[in-house]
Amino acid sequence: MNVRVLGCHGSGQLVPGENGPVQCGTCGFLLNDQLLVDAGTIGSRLYLEEQRRIRVVVLTHLHFDHIRELPTLADNLVGEIDEPVVIAAIPEVLDGLRTHIFNGRVYPDFFRLPDPARPVFRSLELQVGRETLLCGLGVTPIRVNHVVPTVGFLLREGDCTVLYSGDTYHTDELWQAAKTVTGLKAAFIESSFPDDMADLARVAKHLTPALLAEEFAKMARPDVPVYAYHLKPRFREQIRQELGQLDIRRLTALEEGQTLVL
Repeated sequence: MNVRVLGCHGSGQLVPGENGPVQCGTCGFLLNDQLLVDAGTIGSRLYLEEQRRIRVVVLTHLHFDHIRELPTLADNLVGEIDEPVVIAAIPEVLDGLRTHIFNGRVYPDFFRLPDPARPVFRSLELQVGRETLLCGLGVTPIRVNHVVPTVGFLLREGDCTVLYSGDTYHTDELWQAAKTVTGLKAAFIESSFPDDMADLARVAKHLTPALLAEEFAKMARPDVPVYAYHLKPRFREQIRQELGQLDIRRLTALEEGQTLVL
């Protein structure tokens, strides 16, 4: 499984880097060039020819940082594709997209445009706990604990499975599923705030590095590589430092532009 990190932060922001400015992007992970997990970053990282290859977008939840470049993708693909891009999510997310975003007021309804018979997007409801085959990948959504209806995913290609936590606070079902799944190659786990902001993390239902360690321990699979993402850019250096102090042997904080082969 090839995972391209388009965006991996909890907000978009320009920050200083060792070799100059770094543009932090919101979450978007492109799998095998065809399936996108969350849609925070697309057009700002992909050439048009790469956007044309996207056949499915799976969404964890409706928060803006996870859907923000869906309108960009729709605009860019008008007249460029023969078949609609499938937007796959739980019903609450699909309903929210139609009601609040692609409603003809905030943005045109690209589930019907440019022609109802050949729209840019087509919706597909995912059922929690049930695997759906998309672009050759098995996608299983599992409910997690966030302030709006949210899922994490188990993403399977053959005997290789990757866990993607979605935005979450303390949760159990996802880790129980990961404990028994065969061929688990990696766990992508959010870590949004530093430890001294644990009260805000509790209210916003996000993880800190210390909470990430607690949640990861529930899997009882200490050798699985962990990729921390959704770091808030303002605090990313502090979060990265705290992540580095955890007793998790194979832990990496993601950066935009990485490609992982799992």
